[in-house]
Amino acid sequence: MDLQALADSFEPMTCIMSVEVFPDGSYGNIRIVAGNKAYVNSIENPDNIAFAEMLDNKFVPDSPYERYIPKDLNFENACYAAAVLKKTFHTYMHPERYSFWVDMYMMPIVSDKPGIYYCTYTQELTPEADTKRMSNVDSTVSVSVLETCIKLRGTDKFKHTMDEVIKDIREMCGAQVCCILLTDFAEKKCSVLCDSAAPGLGLMPVGDYLSQNYTNFFDIVATWKDTIAGSTCLIIQNENDMEVLRERNPVWCESMQSSGIQSIVLYPLYYNGETLGYIWAINFDTENTVRIRATLETTSFFVASEIANNQLLEQLETMSTVDMLTDVYNRNALNKRIDELVKNSDSTPDSLSVVYADLNGLKQVNDSDGHVAGDNLLKKAANVFKEVFCDGEIYRAGGDEFMAIVIGISKEELEMRVKKLSSYADTDGNVSFSLGYCFDNTGCNIRKAMSEADKSMYKNKQQFYEKYPDRRRKD
Repeated sequence: MDLQALADSFEPMTCIMSVEVFPDGSYGNIRIVAGNKAYVNSIENPDNIAFAEMLDNKFVPDSPYERYIPKDLNFENACYAAAVLKKTFHTYMHPERYSFWVDMYMMPIVSDKPGIYYCTYTQELTPEADTKRMSNVDSTVSVSVLETCIKLRGTDKFKHTMDEVIKDIREMCGAQVCCILLTDFAEKKCSVLCDSAAPGLGLMPVGDYLSQNYTNFFDIVATWKDTIAGSTCLIIQNENDMEVLRERNPVWCESMQSSGIQSIVLYPLYYNGETLGYIWAINFDTENTVRIRATLETTSFFVASEIANNQLLEQLETMSTVDMLTDVYNRNALNKRIDELVKNSDSTPDSLSVVYADLNGLKQVNDSDGHVAGDNLLKKAANVFKEVFCDGEIYRAGGDEFMAIVIGISKEELEMRVKKLSSYADTDGNVSFSLGYCFDNTGCNIRKAMSEADKSMYKNKQQFYEKYPDRRRKD
């Protein structure tokens, strides 16, 4: 068979791949046997978009593919599926190692050599994502992706929807467990967003398992990028793949095998160049790898986008309700909470306590030591308030005023805490409060309680200035 002539019969950049298969079904070398002019140019022509990404810029027929790109289990699995299993393969992807997108097609070729199997590999490269190419997928894959998109965009209950999506992904993968793990590389931490386990296995939630078996699972997560090695994902199907993983990441490999994990799909969730987290499925249906990969290739794009959107909304919500300096609730949050308590007056709590605190001497600190010192004093005061009223809602009601709303404590408990708050003036001369409070166990009228606490605080403030006239505020 003239494989060079076959490659030359294609107009797009095309090469012929060979896969060596041993009697036990495992495979050996995967080679680029021949390539047409367009394909050879992608390696040798400096003006080609792929030139700078090649490990070697000289095309040598029948060379192992690793001559040009790093070893990639996903690429090998695709070659094996096309050449040996006679399955056509198509995907449109953006491997991290490349600065471009790859639209790749593989088709099986009849072989005339025992133990050697062939397939065509045709690729088109685009500098940016092409939505038309991205949507050009198998109908069964399209249905799965579309169902996910509808769920993601058709609800305002983000966490509930993600629970449904991860269950769908697990069932599609035929996996024992599937999980979405969120990552924060700045803080060096990770957290489970959602997980799903096959019924009847008696498995504990992923978050509980990780906390019980790892001091800090982020130490493992931090190695995943290098383990994926510039590919789009990591797919471990069998012991041969596990050997490659053992070479790249022996600690993680040992951890997985000790937990009974025989196969895994791991997909990064990228958004605007950042890794938001990972989707992983363990002990999945390896007979269905091609469809799983094709589905997650696109699904992960939409899941990452939705996670990023939700994180942005959470940040905006935080900015609108939290005081950025002191990290307690701000005036806007206080007004919302008051409205909520007024509207829900029919379901009043057993008791309602309101504490007002005015930080004494802030202006003097600002004037004498500067506003940085004043900001530090405000942060210190907020921390004191949060410590004393750890079970309450703490608000920065004004420039130097704080307020706490506490539900369900007794009057004696309230008075004890107010006394404790007052004692900070004796142990730390910098943090001194003028305090007022109100305890209500009759009607729990929030506006009335605030008014009483404010009047009480004002009286305490006057007593403070009578005792320390030199610290009276002078504007």
